Amino acid sequence: MYTSIEIDFEVFKEITNRRSTEEITPNDVLRGLLSLPPRKEGDNDESRKMGGTPWVTKNITFPHGAEFKATYKGKEYLGVVNNGALEVGGNRFSSPSAAAMSITNTPVNGWTFWECREPGQKIWKVMKEYRRQPNKMGVA
Repeated sequence: MYTSIEIDFEVFKEITNRRSTEEITPNDVLRGLLSLPPRKEGDNDESRKMGGTPWVTKNITFPHGAEFKATYKGKEYLGVVNNGALEVGGNRFSSPSAAAMSITNTPVNGWTFWECREPGQKIWKVMKEYRRQPNKMGVA
């Protein structure tokens, strides 16, 4: 399950400063501060363990459980592929731009707005990178 929390700019800046590399996520920073064990690569939530339908957009396939994030006006937004759609804030979207516009309330290119992380991976990539190398996630 993914939840968003509101934080002020100073907290966001401090969490960002505590990330020693891009591979360290804000969640990793908070787990360390709360003395929680780090998540192991491949740890998945229940929806990923159960499998599900991938999301296909512009002939690019994102597997069930792929994670998405974006920062807009200092706030981080999270999404996940769940049974054939991108879910953000409890809403389902068929395109990355529609999901982005639900946040910004203005037209925006979702392929440059969102970063994506494959299930079980630590590296985030801007969504447009998958259009350049469509076989990375798979082609519909």
